[in-house]
Amino acid sequence: MADDEWEIFWCLDAWHPYRKRLQEVLPHWATVRVLDTSKALHTQVANAKVLIPTTGLLPAEVINAATDLRLIVNPAAGYNNIDIEAAKVRGVPVCTSPGYNAASVAEGAIMMMLMLVRRVHEQQEVFRQQGGIGLPFGLQLHGKTLGIIGMGRIGVRLAKTAEAIGMKVIGLTSTSSRAELEALLQTADIVSLHCSLTPKTHGLIGQTELQMMKKGAFIVNYARADVIQKQALTDALMSGHLGGAGLDVHWVEPADPSDEIYQHPNVIATPHTGVASLEVLEQLVSVVCNNIVRRREGKELLHRLC
Repeated sequence: MADDEWEIFWCLDAWHPYRKRLQEVLPHWATVRVLDTSKALHTQVANAKVLIPTTGLLPAEVINAATDLRLIVNPAAGYNNIDIEAAKVRGVPVCTSPGYNAASVAEGAIMMMLMLVRRVHEQQEVFRQQGGIGLPFGLQLHGKTLGIIGMGRIGVRLAKTAEAIGMKVIGLTSTSSRAELEALLQTADIVSLHCSLTPKTHGLIGQTELQMMKKGAFIVNYARADVIQKQALTDALMSGHLGGAGLDVHWVEPADPSDEIYQHPNVIATPHTGVASLEVLEQLVSVVCNNIVRRREGKELLHRLC
């Protein structure tokens, strides 16, 4: 590849609407190359000047295999999947795209809550089976207490939306104490997760924490799957302790719908679509494209981590 051409490597076989739109808006000198799933990622990136991991893992092995790497840029706020130390050793800047998905994810969380408490999946089945009028009964969000774990941009937006509906909101930040977490779990009718995945939050919600929640309470996860211990959540659902769970992020993606947890009648699962709005697509593609151009032209990068 000529020196004036840049290969942009899309590191996961997913999020293709973002990839296609990025190719449309990039300058003529940039070409997006897509992962060949039949081969190991590290064997395909030798000519890449930019790596875009999305939600895939980007370990040191891959970063080091890209011998002419100039930039790692992610169309997301998270970076727990990127080996930041390996990038630092190589002197490769890492940029994310924070804040652009707040409204979309907050709306998704509200959607998930409504679907759970109003038993939408059961309503659809009753309709299809002509099983009656006005059934089944659900609950309303108004007057319920929402516990938000993670009061970043998304959490703050969700809190404002929930309060407008008439919910009471309890929010925790990264500096909140264990006692505050326990108080939230014991008080909330719905717990919604929006924290970053860190060593502190990995497995944060396990058997002990789920048992602290009210019987019949609901949990919603738009953060990262590993914030919740999968088996503990499965057990809490199977025992009937929890009223239901809404999961937009999964321990393996794409998730296996035949997995026991997704077969539970009170689980609503979506394929990581919290950010799947056309408005977010345009914003994220714009910031990623902007950073690629800035890096090539030697300008200051946006949302740089290192």
